[in-house]
Amino acid sequence: MGSKEMEEEEDEGPPPGWQSIPLPSSQPPAPAPAPPSPSEMAQMVCGTCRNLLKYPRGARHVHCSCCHTGNFVLEAHEVGLVKCGNCEVLLMYQHGASSVKCSSCCFVTEIGEHNRRPPWSVQQGQPPQPPNPVH
Repeated sequence: MGSKEMEEEEDEGPPPGWQSIPLPSSQPPAPAPAPPSPSEMAQMVCGTCRNLLKYPRGARHVHCSCCHTGNFVLEAHEVGLVKCGNCEVLLMYQHGASSVKCSSCCFVTEIGEHNRRPPWSVQQGQPPQPPNPVH
């Protein structure tokens, strides 16, 4: 194709059936919502791929954008700590669990008075929160 033929094709205009859609001029576009302030954000590690996730404080589930895992969020007063009975990695578990499986060596550690640590919130100097009453 010569340069003259290309110029003619460019001058033909839009393809048949194409039309521009006018923007509504009666209302200005809505402003984007402000991102949450850093104090309103929390962080956790994805339980599958170990990526650090940021999420709005108070959320109960966080979806990992990397591996698409839905992660359940536990508050500090809902988390217990115990060392793995095999490899001694420090494990976190939901209070009330009778055992926890190590993500490093797959060993199942029974939770009992002999190996239970104070809740994470107590270790951080926060007072433990009372359990929610059952209705």
